[in-house]
Amino acid sequence: MNVILGTGPLGMAVMRELLSRGESVRLVSMSGKATVPSGVRVEKADLMDKDQSKAIMKQAKVVFQCAQPPYQKWDELFLSFQDSIVSGAMTAGAKLVVAENLYMYGQVKGNIHESLPYTATTKKGEIRAEMSRRLLQLHQEGKLQVTMGRGADFFGPDVHNSSVGSRLFKPIMKGKACTVMGNPDKKHTYTFIDDFGKALVVLSQNDDAFGRAWHVPNAATVTTREFVEIAYRLAGFPAVIRTMGKGMLRLGGLFIPAARESIEMLYQFEQDFIVDSSPFSKRFGLVATSLESALAKTLDAQK
Repeated sequence: MNVILGTGPLGMAVMRELLSRGESVRLVSMSGKATVPSGVRVEKADLMDKDQSKAIMKQAKVVFQCAQPPYQKWDELFLSFQDSIVSGAMTAGAKLVVAENLYMYGQVKGNIHESLPYTATTKKGEIRAEMSRRLLQLHQEGKLQVTMGRGADFFGPDVHNSSVGSRLFKPIMKGKACTVMGNPDKKHTYTFIDDFGKALVVLSQNDDAFGRAWHVPNAATVTTREFVEIAYRLAGFPAVIRTMGKGMLRLGGLFIPAARESIEMLYQFEQDFIVDSSPFSKRFGLVATSLESALAKTLDAQK
């Protein structure tokens, strides 16, 4: 049994890929509710509770960790949240596939690759680094079979709370101005949500994928301006781009806690942010969806 923790866009992408391979799937969320195909079970559990975590994973063979606490509560919840999930996976003897981002590397000059040290100085980057270290230590001690798939800022159908989520694409579909973070003329790697989901499933089915982190496949990196201009062209409108810096994020943070929490990560959008995912593609033969195709699918989902 494959158990997916989280019913957000990534959890759903993993579900779709597993179903396409004829695999059985069970999803877990705090609410126990999600719109899923027939035959897919959705169960309710508070994953902060170790007893509930163990109970919900009892018969799992593979656990996909695609859940997280609210962005503004990472510092107080995320480490214990992961510890509870790890406890459940270890008790079940299940393989654990963890979705991560790239915060742990900190500010990087040049391409971002898996062999870089964890040099983050931001609060959320340090949390991500510590979480990854704990997972790898458990694997090295033979207590947990774990692999991590790392993606950049993701986009795609049903992606809302991302720098390139529905708040970006809905105005593009109407030919209105959109707002992007940081410097739009810096290169930035973006991850298509379906590629992320497929990559996590591929990792789960290859024993040599465990015991390390992998950058999931991404299309060729372009500037944020180029990324948005392609979307406008596909939507049939000229591009109208506005930018959001620290001042606007601080203002937005008065009303939206997640916006305030984004300020420390703004450096990713103020300098080139280029992710190397070639080791994954070379090992598993999986390449990313073309940027045009991924953006076309994303726009179609806004209708």
